[in-house]
This record gives sequence, structure tokens and C-alpha cells, in this order.
Amino acid sequence: MEKKPIVTCLCGSTKFKNEFIEANFKETMKGKIVLTVGWFSHYDGKIYTPTLEEKIMLDELHKRKIDLSDEVFVVNVGGYIGKSTRSEIEYAKGLNKPIKYMEG
Repeated sequence: MEKKPIVTCLCGSTKFKNEFIEANFKETMKGKIVLTVGWFSHYDGKIYTPTLEEKIMLDELHKRKIDLSDEVFVVNVGGYIGKSTRSEIEYAKGLNKPIKYMEG
């Protein structure tokens, strides 16, 4: 029987759009299923900025992606981890998900 691919969820600040795209590619090329953010609100904020209600909804959706994942990969450029990402890491820890970091 063929082994099921690992599902990894990318977490990190949405200001790191290019690094998310790169991490998505690298993890995909390792044979993983990659769950990632739906919108880069910090990077693409001039195009569209979510309302507070939408931000709350997007944060909850991302936690559901963590629920579906086997592991979490944190896109922490320069070691940066913001409030939302910190919350996602704590959530993943509470689920005993393995957590890997791009840096450090």
C-alpha cells in the first residue's frame, strides 16, 4: 500500500508572501500536501484589507487548516513571529502537532 503524503500547514506573517510561495513549492516538491493562507493581507493590503470580522474569520479558518494538518511549518523570516502566528503555534502545540521553523 502506498504511504499517504504528509499534510503540512504553513503559518507566518502574511507580509512574507514570497517566502510563503517558496515554502509552498519546496514542501510540495518533498511530496507533501500544503495548506496555506488564503490571502496575504499585509503584503497585498493596498489591494484589499480584510475587515476586523473577516480577519477573525480568516484566523479561525487557518486554525481549521492546522486541525487538518499532520505538521506545521512556520515561515519566520528573520525570526519574526507576530501575534496571530504565535496564537497558531500555541494552538498547534495544544494539538501536539510537530512544528518546524524556516529559521532558527
